[in-house]
Amino acid sequence: MSADRHTPNTAPAATAEATELIRFEGVSKRFDGHTVLDALDISVYTGRHVTLIGPSGSGKTTILRLLMTLLKPDEGTIKLGGRYLTHEEKGGKLVPASDRYSREVRKNIGMVFQQFNLFPNMKVLRNITEAPVHVLGLDADAAEERARELLELVGLTAHLDKYPSQLSGGQQQRVAIARALAMRPQVLLLDEVTSALDPELVAGVLDLLRDIAHSMDITMLCVTHEMSFARDVSDCVMMFDAGRVVEFGPPERIFTAPEHERTREFLSAVL
Repeated sequence: MSADRHTPNTAPAATAEATELIRFEGVSKRFDGHTVLDALDISVYTGRHVTLIGPSGSGKTTILRLLMTLLKPDEGTIKLGGRYLTHEEKGGKLVPASDRYSREVRKNIGMVFQQFNLFPNMKVLRNITEAPVHVLGLDADAAEERARELLELVGLTAHLDKYPSQLSGGQQQRVAIARALAMRPQVLLLDEVTSALDPELVAGVLDLLRDIAHSMDITMLCVTHEMSFARDVSDCVMMFDAGRVVEFGPPERIFTAPEHERTREFLSAVL
């Protein structure tokens, strides 16, 4: 698939029941006159694990921030599960969405950030139960049961009564992963989740994410510079440059026989 085919989607060809979960249509984003995303058209289908690669500044993290409504597009629309995310329909017209509407649609998205973003004044268990109780309206006991299951998944059951400051960076990132999963999201966004970790802690977090990718029925959209991780967990890899997808396809082809010169240049620099 070459750069000329500028509408990538990640639907498996033989899986008719797969549905479009995320849709960017003509999405552009600029900062101080600089175009970060340029009329982007992409689709991500349910159950797909999609990894975005490319040089810094190519627009990858901006996609995740738009999905979290931390940013709004300058042009174009974004849909999640068939519903507009940053727009809503009123009187037969599309208008900018209210904060309340966007929050409701965004409940289906979980995100793990580079810098953990845990609540420093809350112990581990409450960090995980806070959003399910106050955003989803989950019963406190049910939220705690879910949190304990997730802490077991991420290997931190013994640390549930500690504050984030008492944990290592790798442990904090594991809590952040559990917190995102506690919302039972349809899609999990991962933004360079190992970039703030000491090198010896990276492998453990990546192994955990591999286990989640292979064992849980969840759509994943990941930005990473860890090419071996991208190769292991992805159904589709999208190569970004200057706010556009220059190439996309299954990881075995992207990493062994890329078609676009820009992809070859990038991979030769990072592999």
